[in-house]
Formats: sequence, C-alpha cells, structure tokens
Amino acid sequence: MDVDTRLLRYFAAVAKAGSLTRAAEELFVSQPALTKQIKQLEDQLGVRLFTRSRSGMALTEPGRALAQLAPDVLNSWDRAQTETRGAASRAARVLRIGFVASAANELTQLIIADFTRRRPGWRVEMRQGAWSNPTAGLIDGEVDVALLRLPFPGQEGLRVESLLTEPRGVLLPATHPLAERDHIDFRDLWDEPFVAAPAETGVWREFWLAAEEREGHPIRIGAVTDRTDEWLIAIANGYGVALAPESSARFNARPGVVYRPVSGVSPTRVGVAWRRTEDANPVVQDFVRSCLDHREVLPA
Repeated sequence: MDVDTRLLRYFAAVAKAGSLTRAAEELFVSQPALTKQIKQLEDQLGVRLFTRSRSGMALTEPGRALAQLAPDVLNSWDRAQTETRGAASRAARVLRIGFVASAANELTQLIIADFTRRRPGWRVEMRQGAWSNPTAGLIDGEVDVALLRLPFPGQEGLRVESLLTEPRGVLLPATHPLAERDHIDFRDLWDEPFVAAPAETGVWREFWLAAEEREGHPIRIGAVTDRTDEWLIAIANGYGVALAPESSARFNARPGVVYRPVSGVSPTRVGVAWRRTEDANPVVQDFVRSCLDHREVLPA
C-alpha cells in the first residue's frame, strides 16, 4: 500500500502542533480540509491515529509510533525532490526565483543583471506565487531562492536577509470618501471592510490587516483573494480597502483604485530567502550576494 506523502505531512503537522487549528494555519489549508485528510490517512492505514480532547488532538499508540517515523520519511523525500529539481535546474543552467507581488521592486532588474554577470550562461526564471503560498514555493523546493515580503509563515526555518523597507499605505476605490484625502490615519480605516488574503496564511494575513496595530479593534473582512489581480478588482468594485506597500502606486496602478499614505502602521520589508541546505550552493550564494550588493541602507 502506497500512502500520499501529503497525507503523512499533514499528520506530522497535527502531531507536532497538537491542534488541528494550529496545524491548519501552518499548512495554509482550512481546518475541515485537514480533518478530511487525517481521516483519509487513518482509513488507508486501518488504524486510529488521534483522539480528540478539550486540550486538542492526542496521539493514540499507533499514532505515536507513526509520529516517531514520519519526520525521517518526509525529510528523505524532501531531500530527494530538492536534489532532483536542483539537478534539472543546474543541467539547464536555470536559477528559479520565487516571488510574491512586485518582488524587490526596482531592485529586481539590477539584481538579476548583476547575477548574470557573475554567472555567464545562466538564466533566471521568475516564478510568482499565490498569496496562499507566501514563500512562493521555496519551502516546497519548487524554487531555489525567493524575494519575499516579510514576515511570512515558516520564515524562522529559512535563511533571510532584508533588502529594502518601505511604508505601508492603503489602496481604496477611487469613489471612496477617504480617497479625497492626501493622507489617512489608520484609525480612520478600522471600521472599513478589508480585502484580505486567505485565513490559512496566518501571520501574512495578519500583517497586511495590521492586526497588532488595531488596539483590539475588530477586523471587518469584505472579500478574500489569493492573487494581485483579484485583489485589485475587489478593491475597485468596492468590496473593501487594503493596506499595500508604497510601491503599489507604481506597480499596481489601475483605473478605479487609488493609493494614499497612511500613518499609524509599521513599514513593510522585502528580503531574499533561501533554504539552509543551499548555504553550500555557489549559484544560490552568488544570487544572494547580488541581492546584498544592491540592498538599500536599512534603519538600525
């Protein structure tokens, strides 16, 4: 009997977190979907892996046995995938760069040009990730390195270097009453509906809703979207407003949407991220050096 490694990965996450809710947030999936996957694994194995209790999900005896073995199985499979994909990229002389939204803004082209000077004959392949995958495939080994908005889920398990910082403002429908202002205080947006990323993105969604800067004020969600185009359409159609980096005024300009500066929210940062296993990869490290050579001077 063959078991889908995805089911085993979901099991390991629940076993480690001890909670379906926390595991679902870490995996960027809904709790009902995760429950269904755990049930499917139990059916395939013919054993019960968890018992529910008020304190969370408790492993059964068979569950504890699987929990001890699953990490080694998953780590081996992850290494196999990463090595296979990496070998294919090296053979083709392609460096896969994941990114979300506008990557490193105007620095992106400078970084790529610098990398191609360091590595003649190599080509950079940019791969955009959906908001439901804030690492743009980096954790899954789908890309070699990534240019990402910080913070993002799973950041603590990767190498990350900050490249630039910029203020967060707000994108509004052009017909919104607040669009007439030149500057908006964040408190004036507290009661507005927001266009948000999927709930499974955890800290990513919370950061772009400025959840920690609302002083406990409840958040209203007007729409949930997973990609930039859908996000802009929802704002233009009046389903809500959204915090956005200052560069959105340049990269996401479109009819029906306006950008306004906002006070009372912290800035956003862009970083270059790579897996720790790539510390010894000279091609990845050349790209990282190209990033660091062009990063903006960041405040202490």
